Amino acid sequence: MKPVLIIAAVPQETKLLEQALRNIAHVTTPGFTTAMGALGTLPVVICVAGVGKINAAAATATLIERHQPQLVINAGCAGAYPGNGLAIGDLAVASVEILGDEGVITSNGWMDLQEMNLPYLTKGSQRYFNEIPLSRHAAQKAMHLADYLGVGLTRGRFVTVSSCSGSLLQGEELAQRCNAIAENMEGAAVALVCLRYGVDCLEIRGISNLVEERNMGNWNIPRAVEAAQRFVLKYLEDGERTEPMAW
Repeated sequence: MKPVLIIAAVPQETKLLEQALRNIAHVTTPGFTTAMGALGTLPVVICVAGVGKINAAAATATLIERHQPQLVINAGCAGAYPGNGLAIGDLAVASVEILGDEGVITSNGWMDLQEMNLPYLTKGSQRYFNEIPLSRHAAQKAMHLADYLGVGLTRGRFVTVSSCSGSLLQGEELAQRCNAIAENMEGAAVALVCLRYGVDCLEIRGISNLVEERNMGNWNIPRAVEAAQRFVLKYLEDGERTEPMAW
């Protein structure tokens, strides 16, 4: 059975996931260390890739080549843009990832990659610019599971940035320009690599903070990453009971 690959940025985002695996082994190779084990009969590979798009893309490509996973899950935390009903500790799943920094800032405003005619990826006749789709089926499965469990899960558009929004004004600008609910630093990179390789990608994040004037005293990262990991475990346990796995 092909494994599920889980990518996260920091160890705090994978601790509970690793504790749930049996027969776990940590494997260090040039580039990345992985935790490999099983959840029931399902093989799982977990990688803490580091913060940001470059680390996320490199890890995802390396581990897809090495393990040929059936599904990649990007798990972690995110900042929610105000006004969409998300609160700290809530869960969100990405329908689309948007590269929020890729483009050009002109005197007349923002131009994205499509306006510049610079596709990030060309696959067959399809060209992808700032918007990177994720697996619709995997996201729908997550939504159905959340409904069954009575867990709140909001599906929407995520923005991936290199420079996080540390002000209400910047957050509002990105939220409006991208019609998005939350931002993070890795999701679009993971989604783009998965799209390139033809592997389904699911992104689940817990809300650690609202995007407002930066004040980490208002954040709750432990609550956010715990919520995300507990839901990912439920998702994997649900899939592990189905043969063949209906991702």
